Amino acid sequence: MDAMQNPSDPAGQLDPNPDLNLDLNLGIELQDDLEGDTLREECGVFGIFGHPEAAAVTALGLHALQHRGQEAAGIVSFDGSRFHSEKRLGLVGDAFSRREVIERLPGNLAIGHVRYSTTGGNILRNVQPLFAELNAGGFAVGHNGNLTNGLTLRRELVRNGALMQSTNDTEVILHLVAQSKRGRFIDRFIEALRAIEGAYALVSMTNKKLVGARDPLGIRPLVLGDLDGRPILTSETCALDMIGAKYVRDIEPGEIIVFDEAGAHSHKPFPPKPSRPCIFEYIYFARPDSIVGGRAVYDVRKAFGAQLARESHVEVDVVVPVPDSGVPAAVGYSQHSGVPFELGIIRNHYVGRTFIQPTQSVRELGVRMKHAANRAAIEGKRIILIDDSLVRGTTSKKIVRMMRDAGAREVHFRLASPPILYPDYYGIDLPDRGGLLAATHSLEEMREIIGADSLAFLSIDGMYRAMGEPGRDPANPKFSDHCFTGVYPTHLTDQTQVEPQPRQLSLLAEAS
Repeated sequence: MDAMQNPSDPAGQLDPNPDLNLDLNLGIELQDDLEGDTLREECGVFGIFGHPEAAAVTALGLHALQHRGQEAAGIVSFDGSRFHSEKRLGLVGDAFSRREVIERLPGNLAIGHVRYSTTGGNILRNVQPLFAELNAGGFAVGHNGNLTNGLTLRRELVRNGALMQSTNDTEVILHLVAQSKRGRFIDRFIEALRAIEGAYALVSMTNKKLVGARDPLGIRPLVLGDLDGRPILTSETCALDMIGAKYVRDIEPGEIIVFDEAGAHSHKPFPPKPSRPCIFEYIYFARPDSIVGGRAVYDVRKAFGAQLARESHVEVDVVVPVPDSGVPAAVGYSQHSGVPFELGIIRNHYVGRTFIQPTQSVRELGVRMKHAANRAAIEGKRIILIDDSLVRGTTSKKIVRMMRDAGAREVHFRLASPPILYPDYYGIDLPDRGGLLAATHSLEEMREIIGADSLAFLSIDGMYRAMGEPGRDPANPKFSDHCFTGVYPTHLTDQTQVEPQPRQLSLLAEAS
């Protein structure tokens, strides 16, 4: 029997020397601490039909989507007779930059996925795309989002004899398609989607088709592109730019689109509803050079910053972004207020996820691994820090202290989004309310905790105005803004069941 592996070391790479393991674990804890005050991306999907180098193009597309998930990547291809799969933990460049790997993925049809785990642990059998052999042939699927009835459906499927091989909610979709009694694949797929609720952008494939689907509210994004006549489905337009493809249109909320040798076929099996795209795509998730829902993300983030300056400006000498996510908003704040923009913080882009810490005492210096003060830009000055959002406040506190240590005379903090008060169930890895600083503390208490001279957030109405709306209409909100308002756009079946529903499945720490 194989030896049990350390759950924090699923790859079994820790040295048997306990002292070295302690140091390595300290490094892992440090990185978790550095990342623990940020929003965690959901996932990114990519698919292409009819290209002779489908896997290579998919790998390039996944590179462009790396910001949406850095824990794992996978590609499935079909060569006309067989499916091929390569799935790896880690970054796209580590897994799919070698020619021999791409050569193991032949065919003109491929889909790919980059992952940050929102349900299920970061273990190899959870890496997508997931694949199953159905009675009509192979079926692979990649999922961006999170199902709010995934655990409920999973338990029902298991009670009825289903054997689950992963611990993520995407596998539920495979089983629902497999169990459908409908004759045509598209009808089985539609029947499966009728059973699920929550947020999803799906890119899937059979031996003849590339299939995309978007949830009826359009919470998660999905776009259609064209590369020399070959259709592409992907999460963001930046992936199209990476490979020189043309943007065609957004997949509509509730739409299922199928590509095969006969062309494109669009299905709209759900009653139309007002769309509710996720506002965090504009605040944080999407790459600044992407176009989401017809809006340039960079321009929107600048507008957030300008609106923030209208609402809460104070007299300062320089505007300093918290890189990288706060940069566009800081540009907008600077342009509207007339206060000079300075790079008062320099980000280190080469911080490894398992940096080995030599001693416990050095952990206090950890924030400088990722962010370093640019003393020349801030010493003796009144500065205003601009960031996209605040979750726990731990990193914000360290950055404020770092600015003071570098000689800043005053440090004011501004957030280009409203206070996060409620957890998310649609693919954003946020803590429960008890772990959200704004949900448990007043504005003044938060200011004292992070150590700033003043603290302010963008208002909810201001956020909507920056999006070109007159404000938030409570009767018809244009976006999924539940993290700020507590108004969830779908049923939360898993959260309302009498039977306890863990947010993560019990097997997530099991080694692959």
